[in-house]
Amino acid sequence: MTALRALFAVLVLSLPWLGSAQAEVPEFTRLVKEAGPAVVNISTTQKLRDRGMYPGFPLDPNDPMNEFFRRFFGPPPGGQQQARSLGSGFIISADGTVLTNAHVVKDADEILVKLSDQREEPAELVGLDERTDVAVLSIKAKGLPVVKIGDSDRLEVGEWVLAIGSPFGLEHTATAGIVSAVGRTLPSDAYVPFIQTDAAVNPGNSGGPLFNAKGEVIGINSQIYSRSGGYMGLSFAIPIKVAMRAADQIQKTGHAAHGYLGVTVQPVTPELAQSFGMDKARGALVADVADGSPAAKAGLKAGDVILSFDGQALANAGELPPLVGNSDVGKKATLRVLRDGKERDIEVVIGKLPDTDQTADAGDQPAAKAKGGRLKLAVVDLDPAQREQLDVPKGGVLVVAVGDGPAARAGLARGDVILRIGDSEVKNVEHFKTLVDKLPAGRPVPLLVQRRGNPLFLALTVPKE
Repeated sequence: MTALRALFAVLVLSLPWLGSAQAEVPEFTRLVKEAGPAVVNISTTQKLRDRGMYPGFPLDPNDPMNEFFRRFFGPPPGGQQQARSLGSGFIISADGTVLTNAHVVKDADEILVKLSDQREEPAELVGLDERTDVAVLSIKAKGLPVVKIGDSDRLEVGEWVLAIGSPFGLEHTATAGIVSAVGRTLPSDAYVPFIQTDAAVNPGNSGGPLFNAKGEVIGINSQIYSRSGGYMGLSFAIPIKVAMRAADQIQKTGHAAHGYLGVTVQPVTPELAQSFGMDKARGALVADVADGSPAAKAGLKAGDVILSFDGQALANAGELPPLVGNSDVGKKATLRVLRDGKERDIEVVIGKLPDTDQTADAGDQPAAKAKGGRLKLAVVDLDPAQREQLDVPKGGVLVVAVGDGPAARAGLARGDVILRIGDSEVKNVEHFKTLVDKLPAGRPVPLLVQRRGNPLFLALTVPKE
């Protein structure tokens, strides 16, 4: 038995990954003591205009149900109503500069910052940036404890991280976990390459810091994925490099500016990769280029596949927007692009992202019986009213019905406007039929369509007879 124990001890000690993991577990108690005092609780108050309604029952003033409430509960309360919310933040300068999330303080009439020593200070909103969800606050205090700023670019999956904040108003709560992924792109936040962690984060943690094992802030806790409203193991933080870039601009000018290329991109699927002659699916496929945009001036075209941005290879389309958005306006960047099966470099000058994005919507079109043919598809020419509604000034054909066949398998749908097949722009229905007749069998061909105002590439394969 003694010999077996000795052998087991030797085997355990000979596993380098286990010994290393045990040695690298951070001392969280020390981290919390050193970094915790710079974490603050943020409470906001928003004044709501009184509409003469009953709290919890947002009925229209003319709704007959109001008579029911008046009879049993008396007249609706008068005066001004208030909405309150809680969040977290952290101090980045000893003279009272605080970082938090934009969504924590947006539209707030009053902002109150509670320090770790229980002092409460009214805060002034210096500015916020909704695209990165970063806000800068200022409080009138001196000699405050500050956090250490780390390098989020050096963060690796598997590292220990610690979140400190006020979940559900419970101040200075510390939760630990590891980095689950980096560079996550969420559908509603294309300009932030989020850090994903499994540290427990809940409502009230928003705006609080995410620390690495050295006690350095490497992110701002911003979002969670949840079906219940609470923590489910998926938390997302804004990389501190992105946040500090926005914060520096806000402090200097009152707002943050983001880079703009002027392209609509989509993922390169394996089928599309094959249709473009690529060895594997990678990069960002340009579906549309905005008129007068930096991309248009540089000569980018729909159908180009952007393989890298300023030397950084793109594994997928989601990696491009954060790289562009976090580039300085006026910077020259080199794009590695695949066009007509050949790679080339295109230099572009990054523009400033417009304040608003305008997108045209396509309305539903009347149904029609699908015709046969190679694609099992029915199309018609667009009339002037449809062109104006769908924002298609020339060319293209409108899909009015899709049968069971190659078109359906490619993902075409009624209401789509087919703009291009391969390298040929579709002029009208007759031209479309000619192009379809020439399609090679058994090989995918890129198809450019417009769907609800947005360009989209699909891979169309006509089966062999």
